[in-house]
Amino acid sequence: MTVNETALPVTVALVSGPSGTGSIDDFELFYARRAVARFRERLGRQGLLDLLAADIEEGNAALRESARTSDGSFTGRTTVLATQGLTSGEFLGWMGKAFSDESVLLAAHPEHYSITDQEDGSVHVVENIGPHIASFYLGSWGAEAMTWAEDAAERLPEAEFPHKQATNLFLADGTIIGRVLIQFGDTADGFTSSLSVYMPTSCPDDVLEHHLRHFAIEFRNWITAAAAARA
Repeated sequence: MTVNETALPVTVALVSGPSGTGSIDDFELFYARRAVARFRERLGRQGLLDLLAADIEEGNAALRESARTSDGSFTGRTTVLATQGLTSGEFLGWMGKAFSDESVLLAAHPEHYSITDQEDGSVHVVENIGPHIASFYLGSWGAEAMTWAEDAAERLPEAEFPHKQATNLFLADGTIIGRVLIQFGDTADGFTSSLSVYMPTSCPDDVLEHHLRHFAIEFRNWITAAAAARA
């Protein structure tokens, strides 16, 4: 091959074999989810947290430093999902009940390690934020949590997106490492989800990018689970 020739991309197509529907990617996703679920079950929550203790310490330290060097300033970006065949009210009703079942919450993303309610109304979460495994808290949803979001550029009109929830993401020492503003509005055939995440401005761009992907995965899975529960 000469320097002027371009190598053709290598592709692999499934011609025959499995009788079930789906692509090779679909098959791999099924088995990956099954493997992750097995490890979670065998290790248990505390075993998993013990295994990740060093990663959590490192991840929290990196996010704490980003918060310190950003001096309270944040950069936000938004993932938008369009759903057909389900209303926002149906989804949010299901979601409210789902928070009492950790297994449902964990199943939405392979990098969910622990999601548990706390006595003070907050939620303790251990998951990836970008490349970092972090242990943090979501403040209670509600009017007080929405205060900072009143002036957010990503805030959408109440008439079109009446369902709004906002919270800070904070470490055990109170350091705010991020923010979330999620908004839902019904459409003619379903609803739209506007999912905004804010990270300290000194965080690398890929931290935000990966959390936008994280949002897409977990909310798609929660929405399809809500639809399945309704059927």
